[in-house]
Amino acid sequence: MSKKHKDSLLFAAGVLGAFGAGLAVGRGITRSGATATGLPRASVLDTLALGLDVFAPLVAQGVIIRRPPMVALAEKLDLDRRAVERMQKLRDKYGSGPLMLPLPIRKQAVVLDPEHAQRVLDASPAPFSPASTEKRGALAHFEPKAVLLSEGGERAERRPFNEAVLDTAHPMHRMAAGFLPLIDEEAARILEAAREKGELDWEIWSQGWYRLIRRIVLGNGAAEDHELQALLQRLRGAANWSGFHPKMPAKRARFLARIQTYLERAEPGSLAGFMAQIPRSSTAAPEQQVPQWLFAYDAAVIASFRALALLDTYPEQLQRARDEIAQQAGTPQLPFLRATVLEALRLWPTTPMVLRQSRAESTWETGTMPPETGVMIHAPFFHRDDTRLPYADRFAPELWSEDWERAVKRDWPLIPFSDGPVICPGRHLVLFTSSSLLAAVLKGHTVRLNNRQLDPNKLPGSLDNYHLRFTVS
Repeated sequence: MSKKHKDSLLFAAGVLGAFGAGLAVGRGITRSGATATGLPRASVLDTLALGLDVFAPLVAQGVIIRRPPMVALAEKLDLDRRAVERMQKLRDKYGSGPLMLPLPIRKQAVVLDPEHAQRVLDASPAPFSPASTEKRGALAHFEPKAVLLSEGGERAERRPFNEAVLDTAHPMHRMAAGFLPLIDEEAARILEAAREKGELDWEIWSQGWYRLIRRIVLGNGAAEDHELQALLQRLRGAANWSGFHPKMPAKRARFLARIQTYLERAEPGSLAGFMAQIPRSSTAAPEQQVPQWLFAYDAAVIASFRALALLDTYPEQLQRARDEIAQQAGTPQLPFLRATVLEALRLWPTTPMVLRQSRAESTWETGTMPPETGVMIHAPFFHRDDTRLPYADRFAPELWSEDWERAVKRDWPLIPFSDGPVICPGRHLVLFTSSSLLAAVLKGHTVRLNNRQLDPNKLPGSLDNYHLRFTVS
């Protein structure tokens, strides 16, 4: 069998799995009699094209945990750029939307207008709830009481608790200075492993990161807890299939019990130790908030590796990063490296689909959207729309030169961590950890891509982080 044939079969299998997962999350939905009035409605052919070009590749690559072969194939076939082009065609044909899809199993809308995207994000969690059917089907595998799946009184308890532990109100976590030695230690381990292997690859990078994440979140005692990591990976793998994969209650119970052990230990210098000082009610379910932090840190692992590729592609920007590192003088503030990570997230979003579910009827310029409509914001479309954005396909860290929370409130939705009241509560901690690790790796070292080159004038629509290779000297 030819390699091309194998690739085609692999992609076909992924697409079939993607559509299967899409059907699974729709199981059990009772359709109300309400229908959209006035809003544009996609034709069946355009809906199928949207499913093939946008929905299927995203789900095939893995929404909860990435599937490396599918990510590699997405880059080879330039599927993410094709998805943006499909969204552009829909916008040009149907106008500002929101665009309703003629699906038999549920009501679904796709956002095509930047103002509409901001409206949905600003009006979350009510009436646009983040606890969408898709998220419930997926995240219930390992965190059924997480804040993302909570509504009403439960959310009112859990969101403030998450924000308190993650210190969301402050650009720099109050424990940041204590985390810096851990970051330096793990950076040294990564560099040593790269020297021994002769290159810095994804295995070394990710394993060093996961060890660091466990130390920051749970304490040094969790540094070598590979069983915890394996349980999380297994549960996330099942979550990729949402309702099509049976729940694994025994594995989930063992995973959550393991987390609870670390929370009871409350090791000083970790988020678990910090959490012990935070008042909470029984509704907070702290052991079910922690899995989301471990899971969400994946964005940092992927984006920071891609950031190394960006800096290698733009030598002047790399020198700017080196100047910032040299001037650091013990302070954890690294605005340019933070901007570099944000650009990696803009160019290649780790959360491509921002999902909401309307809990009430809403009125738009072109008509009315009924309650219980799924709403999808396709982040790559807004981040990489080359018909509207002059910086769509280049490295543009200047976008984040001001306070980035103000930056994303511009006329165009740049949403690397979502936005609005449901914005990721751990965004500052993720950016601090990512920029600090990059600084520790780059300080005194040269890190160069050794297995490919990126075009600085037109960065690829997809970037397979799993097969990047760097030399370190």
